[in-house]
Amino acid sequence: MRLLDDGLISGLLPAETASFPSPVPTQIVSSDEYLPVPQTAQQKEVETRLIAMSDRLARRQGLSRRSFFRTAAGMAASFVAINEVFGRYFDASEAEAATPELADQRAAAHAGQFIFDGHTHFLRDDTRLIGFVKAREAVGQWGWNKELSGKQQTLDDLKFNNYVKEVYMDSDTKITILTNAPSVEPQDWFIPQGQVFKTRTAVNEKAGTRRMLAHFTITPGWDGWLEQVDEGIEKYKPDAWKGYSVGDNTHKELDGHPWHADDEKLMYPFYDKIAKAGIRNVCIHKGLFAPAIAEKFPRLLPYADVSDIGRAAKDWPQLNFVVYHSAYRWVGGNPADAMAEFDRTGRSSWTSNLAEIPEKYGVTNVYGDLGQLFAWTAVAEPRLAAALMGILVNGLGPDHIVWGTDAVWTGAPQWQIEGLRRLEIPEEMQKKYGFKPLGPANGPLKTAIFGGNSAALYGLGPQHAELIGNDRFTAMRTDYLANGGGRSNLRYGYVAPSA
Repeated sequence: MRLLDDGLISGLLPAETASFPSPVPTQIVSSDEYLPVPQTAQQKEVETRLIAMSDRLARRQGLSRRSFFRTAAGMAASFVAINEVFGRYFDASEAEAATPELADQRAAAHAGQFIFDGHTHFLRDDTRLIGFVKAREAVGQWGWNKELSGKQQTLDDLKFNNYVKEVYMDSDTKITILTNAPSVEPQDWFIPQGQVFKTRTAVNEKAGTRRMLAHFTITPGWDGWLEQVDEGIEKYKPDAWKGYSVGDNTHKELDGHPWHADDEKLMYPFYDKIAKAGIRNVCIHKGLFAPAIAEKFPRLLPYADVSDIGRAAKDWPQLNFVVYHSAYRWVGGNPADAMAEFDRTGRSSWTSNLAEIPEKYGVTNVYGDLGQLFAWTAVAEPRLAAALMGILVNGLGPDHIVWGTDAVWTGAPQWQIEGLRRLEIPEEMQKKYGFKPLGPANGPLKTAIFGGNSAALYGLGPQHAELIGNDRFTAMRTDYLANGGGRSNLRYGYVAPSA
């Protein structure tokens, strides 16, 4: 998804080397879809407090700061620093950060939690999105190396192999869906359709269980697209469908055939096909339409919101419509603007619109995905992260929110997993807005969001978690952690220079 040209990228810094390598990011990191905003004063204060705290605690524990940050105690310290600056939104204490045994005990207690990440990516080996590739050249190779090699990696090392390391080894994620992005330029698809399903096969054979599901990416309005859907059903047997209603999200300057989900002539024949095939989950990229994008491509703005989802869901109750990013509007702008909108109105564009669809249309087949929405707000405006969770739970219901991280754009997803485990909506917000508490990490609401809801959507019964607990990936991760393991705490993409 390339909004930024070489001129804009030249004014940015690579996140691997220019961002503070804390367990939880202390500034906004972007791919090349939108310009990252400079580190805010509050984020800088979090970083300053975290450095002081980690240096003190690391010395006490006989560790370097870098080594401390790879531990469960270092993860806890990050959330303590965030609480000190923004207010208490995350369940974390300095006692946990200062006591490795306590932090490790907590981490171990949750390590087996069923985490189903319905929103993950990597890039094809022959990608032309060089700006993004160059930002990843320092990432370690397959083989579970915890230290950077310090030399340029192969494209394979920078893509699929590192994906497996970061997602399955460096986080508690158990199952993923590999998703994709199309382009009218064939070489600029994130991954060729065929490679998506070859990857699914390779991962599941390697694990010995069903660890990866995969999307078939639809391109409504493109020549022969329905015939390609027929081929996909027959040849690939996808687990779900994925589409970008803005059309070509990589080359927005081209005619990428934007579409509305409720276009009867264009989309309803597709819905009929997939309903008959029994592949009923339709995932649609919505939101993440940064102010700079809207200014540059105003004709695409009507296709980026959720005004088309309600009627489509009502007309096709046998299908499920999973709205990626929960249509979060404000990525790429000033996080304070998004916070100000909620404080002023009690709403968040277009996520509130999504949350209102079930009541407005009388439907029960609309779901919200947390990819990027959670990552963006948890580190920039935790109060907004709490508000968005409250909005989605109240509107969609706790059984219609699904976990997604957009990894590996955001690095290993463990920090996001820990963020939701620890997040709570403050009592004053609960009272003022009628939000329900999110509850403990292993409580019914978070358990449903992390995995239960997606497992139901994709027909995975309770026995699947037991199978995973005894597969080869579990054995590999146990060995990996026993031999040092350790997240690199790298992010991949770009950060803005200091103001």
